[in-house]
Amino acid sequence: AAGRPAPACVLGIDLGTTSVKAALLVGAERGQVVAESSRETQAHTSSLEAGPQGMEQNVRRIIRALNECLAALPQQQLQRVSHIGISGQMHGIVFWKKDKGCKWTECGTGPTFEPEEVSHLITWQDGRCSPTFLSSLPLPQSHISLATGFGCATVYWYLKKSPDFLKSYDAAGTIHDYVVAMLCDLKKPLMSVQNAASWGYFNSRNKRWNTDILKKSGFPVHLLPEVGDPGSIAGRTICAWHGIPEGAKVGIALGDFQCSVYSCLTERSDAVLNISTSAQLTVSMPPDFQPPETPDPSSTVTYFPYFNGDYLAVAASLNGGNVLATFVDMVARWTEELGLEVQKSAIYTKIIKAALAQNDSKLSVHPTVFGERHIPEQLASVTNIAVSDLSLGHVTRALCRGIVENLCSMLPVQRLMETGVRRILGSGSALARNEVLRQEVERVFPFPVVYGKDVDAAVGAGMVM
Repeated sequence: AAGRPAPACVLGIDLGTTSVKAALLVGAERGQVVAESSRETQAHTSSLEAGPQGMEQNVRRIIRALNECLAALPQQQLQRVSHIGISGQMHGIVFWKKDKGCKWTECGTGPTFEPEEVSHLITWQDGRCSPTFLSSLPLPQSHISLATGFGCATVYWYLKKSPDFLKSYDAAGTIHDYVVAMLCDLKKPLMSVQNAASWGYFNSRNKRWNTDILKKSGFPVHLLPEVGDPGSIAGRTICAWHGIPEGAKVGIALGDFQCSVYSCLTERSDAVLNISTSAQLTVSMPPDFQPPETPDPSSTVTYFPYFNGDYLAVAASLNGGNVLATFVDMVARWTEELGLEVQKSAIYTKIIKAALAQNDSKLSVHPTVFGERHIPEQLASVTNIAVSDLSLGHVTRALCRGIVENLCSMLPVQRLMETGVRRILGSGSALARNEVLRQEVERVFPFPVVYGKDVDAAVGAGMVM
């Protein structure tokens, strides 16, 4: 209406492993996305200390991608932003100097910050902490098993292998905690329960770090951030960042997985099934649920802190679309060895078409070619091989069923029913482009399945605000 002020906007940001995404939302909690942009970070860099096992990213490149992302959004709408929600990759850690974390400069779209005395980001994919190294660490008082790539495990690694490195810094957080700290000029970093749980040595029940256990082993506890509830406000912007008004409220940084689920999960009776490169099946636990006191490394389900004190039960499989990609690679290599050449995209289309013509297959494929976190040593196998089921269609059909059945074995139908699941929301690139996979989801799970609601951490981070 004429004369009425334009509605305020919320900015959602997700700092991912390979790209940064930003989304502008207007309207109520289930906000409409009015503009979005994304940029690849191209931030992977070699690790001097950890060698080939290390997985590090250049923070300057991540922030450059973030700046490019925001500069691409409509300036008029950025000026109406009242709240900023930020999510990002969990588990990882970045170190910085509190008084020299960044410097603010002018760019074409207004003030912005550039990293100053900041380490590389050691990501969740980092492999420097071997099983032997992890077993030498004190046992955490947490419901989540410690793994390589977890922030606290990485600090222990530096403490034992390169202690001088830690002396250069007096603050640490995830990459998204760092961005929040710079935007609000926080004297001590603030971290959500979601990110703290992902670092290890954090008790989600009492929302406290295992300070006593850590201190006893010489861990530099001064590096641990303060912890707050997901959905709370961390502070306000100290500058008009890319035209976003000074004083805009910034939420405490959130886990990307939780925000992805938040972007599509509207009912407690929904489960979210995502099959992209890997695969996840997620359900929200009843409001009074508390995770066990100690971790069970053999458990197929992990409990992630969600919002309002709730938890998500997550079966996170390492085997999803990557298994089909490996199968296509194998077929391509075989045809090449036979002196023929077929494009991988053509193979993919043909195997799906062949599988659609085969309604059933007696073949049984256990597709864990990448292992699983709870049984890393168990690899893939094929059983029940009969002469009648050796066509490309039979094998592809059995492979797709195997991917879905493996996920279902991790979080069984009976358990879904006990938590009150009535419907499954299907998302992810592998499900979107593979009708056979969708048919097998509907065959394995006795619930209606709704497709097309894509998971989006940037949108979820904005919706939380």
